[in-house]
Amino acid sequence: METTLRSRRERPKVVTLTDSAAARVREIMDRAEKPYAGLRVGVKNGGCAGQEYTMEYASERLPLDEVIEEKGVTVLIEPKAVLFLVGSVIDYETTKLSSKFTFRNPNETDACGCGESVTIIPAEAS
Repeated sequence: METTLRSRRERPKVVTLTDSAAARVREIMDRAEKPYAGLRVGVKNGGCAGQEYTMEYASERLPLDEVIEEKGVTVLIEPKAVLFLVGSVIDYETTKLSSKFTFRNPNETDACGCGESVTIIPAEAS
């Protein structure tokens, strides 16, 4: 019996960054008090809509992190957040009154009025 190996299709990136988000992350990392492995992105329970996005310096790559390297930026996705973030775009927006990172997430089903928390249904694993 002969076995043939199928090539695996390329997995889509869990998140992508806009040019402005990548530029802001590079700027923040360049100004950090010490070198970091990247920006850790996740989702935690909280807020009036049930969940909140998290972003923090990552001291190290953990074995199960999803690693995205794009536009000169390393983003580490927490394993438990992958299905919540699949297909998301991280942007950095500046208005007259504020500057902040925003998430355009196709898995969001609701958001609170202040925009700080969301309801996310995890993507189907395929």
